Amino acid sequence: MLREVQHIIGLRFRRVSVGIMQYTLLLCFALVVCAKPADEEKKSRVHEDKLSDESHFVDGIHNPDYDHEAFLGEDEARTFDQLTPEESKDRLSKIVDKIDVDDDNLISEKELQNWIEFTQKRYITDDVRRQWNSNNPENKEKLDWHDYKSMVYGFMEHMDPTELDDEEEGMTYAEMLKRDQRRWGVADEDDDGALTFEEFTNFLHPEEAEHMRAIVVTETIEDIDKDKDGKISLDEYIGDMYRGDPDDLEPAWVSNEREQFRQFRDKNDDGYLDEEEVKGWIIPPDYNHAEAEAKHLIYEADGDGDRQLTKEEILNKYDVFVGSQATDFGEALVRHDEF
Repeated sequence: MLREVQHIIGLRFRRVSVGIMQYTLLLCFALVVCAKPADEEKKSRVHEDKLSDESHFVDGIHNPDYDHEAFLGEDEARTFDQLTPEESKDRLSKIVDKIDVDDDNLISEKELQNWIEFTQKRYITDDVRRQWNSNNPENKEKLDWHDYKSMVYGFMEHMDPTELDDEEEGMTYAEMLKRDQRRWGVADEDDDGALTFEEFTNFLHPEEAEHMRAIVVTETIEDIDKDKDGKISLDEYIGDMYRGDPDDLEPAWVSNEREQFRQFRDKNDDGYLDEEEVKGWIIPPDYNHAEAEAKHLIYEADGDGDRQLTKEEILNKYDVFVGSQATDFGEALVRHDEF
């Protein structure tokens, strides 16, 4: 399942190292496997620092799966789901030692918040590291644009000129290259034509860096603005999310999105979304989900009311933090990497 960041920046050629023919075959296969009818899938471009794809509340009742993914990250939460209670407590004990960075045997709200933020950004770091190694095989201190361009877009040199206008994800290869070069320039803060690992992170995940967010807005408008007037109409807004047959009855969520556009997105009531309005839509005002979750977890486990947690308090409430399945075959399913 693609993470929410990928619906903003789209499927990129940098994410594959196969030839163009292999890429096309893989894309076709993915579309066959993953495609859903247009009226069943709601496309979202909103970037929000959600801690989990799970709903925080279900029918007004707190959802423990949300806490597990917030505390562990999605992949580790699935691992813990296969463990017995004893195994969960053992692994959780090791995690607590990592959270307690000042070694005072107490977990403060800030330490817990920092841990949650770390687990949520871990997938980004892993993704960037894979692509850094792939595109920088000599492990240079900086990755030069010309080297990156050759690695990712070198196939274009062998294409027939007419093929350069073929579209993938609604963009031609030439447009993809131009967009990446522009984004590279914004990420290249010292303007030397090469990116450090940190700058490369901002290039691949621009929504995570404050100085890159303007380019996210620009790219979003370019993707949706079909008549190229620099703003997004209601029809373009809906058309980006829903492509049902005109003769079909619209799903209820489409009507709701029309109202969202009119009442909340289009602040100046001119019938269009400009840059500021698009930013307010796809990058909502900051709300610190990690801080809120840290407060919640402390509330759930703080037995003595001192607003900090001992290891014993956390292990006593292990089901709040990690959960588990009481099975005898958990050890056969769990990954054996240690924290």
